Amino acid sequence: MTSTLQAKIEAHSKPERGIFPSGGILPALHPFISWLDSYGETSYDFQTFYASDLCRNIKGLYYRQPLLGTAAVAPIIFCEAFIPSARRLFWKRQRFPIADAHYAMGFAYLATHLNDEKYYRRALHFLQVLEETRCHDYEHYCWGYPFNWGTVRGTIWAGTPLITTVPYVYEAFREVYRIDNNDRWRQIMRSIAEHGLRDYKDFATSNRASTCAYDPVLDKSGSVVNASAYRAFMLTQAAEDFSDDRYRKVADRNLYYVLESQNPDGSWFYANDGKRHFTDHFHTCFVLKGLAKIEALTGDRECTRAIERGINYYVDHLFDEAGSPKPFSVPPRLIIYRRELYDYAECINLGVLLRGRFEKLDRRVDGVVNEILTVWQRQNGSFRSRQLLLGWDNVPMHRWAQSQLFRSLSLLLNRSGRSVASSGTGTT
Repeated sequence: MTSTLQAKIEAHSKPERGIFPSGGILPALHPFISWLDSYGETSYDFQTFYASDLCRNIKGLYYRQPLLGTAAVAPIIFCEAFIPSARRLFWKRQRFPIADAHYAMGFAYLATHLNDEKYYRRALHFLQVLEETRCHDYEHYCWGYPFNWGTVRGTIWAGTPLITTVPYVYEAFREVYRIDNNDRWRQIMRSIAEHGLRDYKDFATSNRASTCAYDPVLDKSGSVVNASAYRAFMLTQAAEDFSDDRYRKVADRNLYYVLESQNPDGSWFYANDGKRHFTDHFHTCFVLKGLAKIEALTGDRECTRAIERGINYYVDHLFDEAGSPKPFSVPPRLIIYRRELYDYAECINLGVLLRGRFEKLDRRVDGVVNEILTVWQRQNGSFRSRQLLLGWDNVPMHRWAQSQLFRSLSLLLNRSGRSVASSGTGTT
């Protein structure tokens, strides 16, 4: 490792005290990285069952005519619930930008924690992939899904940017920029921020609040709460990074939409459209993460109050009797699984951001970390994807949520005490 690069990595290897016990994290990450090397960077996905034109149209029929659509979609649901490996019969393995962004961040965290250039090089690899896989029909850097996504609003076509993906890529470039100060990454960050500012429509919901579109094409009304939370955070961060109040003005209106959307019990519905009034685990985490990051940047007391109410609801309603993450507190339909890896990953991410502020949250997260390390990791290093009604879904899916969990564990390790290299020990 060059002395200059090592000095930059060491500069970001400062621990945060009071974080989780980390003794089992690195021994879990090493086999995961070995698995990633052998498995490759493409995978099947949660949406694989519906990515083909035929199955996407069947899903669309379900949205338009529920009774007829239920009969048509039933065989697919059966495969999803009882034969998850059948995904390979429905669609192909693909690369997912949101996963690449999470892997880039995870390896950047490992590079700073372990003072190890090889992990920095892995983070660089994923940034280079992201440069290649941007949505090329747009002026500024942006990313979406590589498949045609059938939704209740219609089809979001492959290559359409999504505000729920783009902020993660912004963070990925930012984390590596913090290590190497490469102006190339900063220029891409600026381009991403301009995309976030210009390409998503805003819809006023009050004198001070606006919701933003989920994508630049199909969404004509906004209403998805976590979409506004994502954009509010990214533009708030960009306002700080570039000293540009244009970003903050738009971010503030999206933030106020999120604050005004909070229910009296502290929860948020997925969307305020009268159709998707469900409350689930990882989307709740998305909203709370956005608020926590904005609060850290601005000290906004309204964020603080919303976080306090939201955490009370989250801890009391989105964990089961055993203390494991529960997919839904208000489900939208019959649920064909018991537990979801994505929920575990986002629980840990949220727990790292808010560690030490809410004792009951800390206890929940400690239990989740222990469960991940002792129950969910497989012998090959990957993690189980879902606990089904009967058995497990062991099909590894980078977007759902191998990459998210890798990032959350790497972040946890990064914030959990002295780095391995600086302590002179071989474990943490």
